[in-house]
Amino acid sequence: MKVVNLAADVRCGHDGRVGNVASQHWVRIGGSEVLVAADPEGRTLAGCPNVGPTVKPCTTTLAVAAGYSGWVRVGGAAVVLSNLDGLTDGTVPGTVHYTVRDPGQTHVSVDR
Repeated sequence: MKVVNLAADVRCGHDGRVGNVASQHWVRIGGSEVLVAADPEGRTLAGCPNVGPTVKPCTTTLAVAAGYSGWVRVGGAAVVLSNLDGLTDGTVPGTVHYTVRDPGQTHVSVDR
């Protein structure tokens, strides 16, 4: 699995784009900060096309279900990996996931 950095493309299941924010600024890969635990959570989503009279588009990421390294840490926080998976606040609740489309770099991998 690749380590995810700020340049990553993270999207909801409907193709809305997550606005990545890095909480640490000293470890970089390819010039972009590495994302660490809690960075993917509570982020805004833009451009989710899941819209309708009784449909709520994805606007926020919820807690991460998978995708934090169990071994590699930066400043005590686990790095985010390319197998990142979590839910959004979009409808149908509890069914729309956000995942990594592109980790933002291709040089650094972590086994777990």
